[in-house]
Amino acid sequence: MPQNALAQIHELLAAKRYSVTESSESGLRILEVDSGLAMQAELQGEILFFSLVCATVPAARITPALMQKMLDAQNGISTSHFQLSSLGDGQTAVTLNNFCKLQDLGPDDEDDILSCVSFLLADVMQARNLLAADLQ
Repeated sequence: MPQNALAQIHELLAAKRYSVTESSESGLRILEVDSGLAMQAELQGEILFFSLVCATVPAARITPALMQKMLDAQNGISTSHFQLSSLGDGQTAVTLNNFCKLQDLGPDDEDDILSCVSFLLADVMQARNLLAADLQ
């Protein structure tokens, strides 16, 4: 992995009209400017993890029926996975997550990065529709 991998990822996404800022030594905040959707990217070794918050809700709203919807293989979300994170004060973040394994940041890795971002943005729209009735 190139030493300046995060800078190269930043540059790639910025060139594709995303607003990108560094959020930590190994993290980026990526904003899709047309929709206003923001996600986090975290580079850990050769793996680039992406996370996008679908909703922040009281923990009590995460019911077994809602979990069933999130885990159902037929829910229409085919490339990303849900994760629940406690935020304290009884609040839970429902996030969609994706990742890609990088090699040398060549053209194949660039395609993988852009695909991950694109899939996550598409999946979050499906996820919000899927969860809307339960999280209102």
